Amino acid sequence: MSSEQRLTTEPTRRRLTERQADTVRRLTDAAVAEVRETGYEGLTVRNVARRAGVAPATAYTYFASKNHLITEVFWRRLSALPPVEAGGPPAGRVVAVLREIALLVSDEPELAAACTTAMLGTDPDVRELRERIGIAIRDRLRAALRELDDPKVLGALELAYVGALVHAGMGYTSYARMADRLAEMAELILPDPE
Repeated sequence: MSSEQRLTTEPTRRRLTERQADTVRRLTDAAVAEVRETGYEGLTVRNVARRAGVAPATAYTYFASKNHLITEVFWRRLSALPPVEAGGPPAGRVVAVLREIALLVSDEPELAAACTTAMLGTDPDVRELRERIGIAIRDRLRAALRELDDPKVLGALELAYVGALVHAGMGYTSYARMADRLAEMAELILPDPE
């Protein structure tokens, strides 16, 4: 196996060998467990490293901050979604895409709140991941819209998603309810079938 074949593209900071990628997976898994126990406020990279069985210095070589680490968790879940289904009407496809994105962390309220907070972070690694997340969401919405792919409709759907995420993050609605609200918004935004 060539060295190129052994490399895996992983977090924003670098390309990793399989061993390094395993360390990153252990850190992201440990971050989820730590958030469940301590919430976002109690989360530290040092505690995540301890839970993952790695040195804090090692954790910091992969993740610059807890925001970077939690944003990576969301990015990994989003990246693992299957391709957008091809069948059905555009509105149904869009609702399905918005629902699956909204439900990525909805079963874990502490993690969902942590993701909302983390993705608003300003460090460069978070900004890069946030851009990747935005592009992936846009691509999923465009794949769902297909023949209705209009920049104004796409922009409105993206704003609806971001607004719903912030709305849930502020505690105005649950993350689970956010999926239903996004479906309602999509139905309002999308043109009526003729």
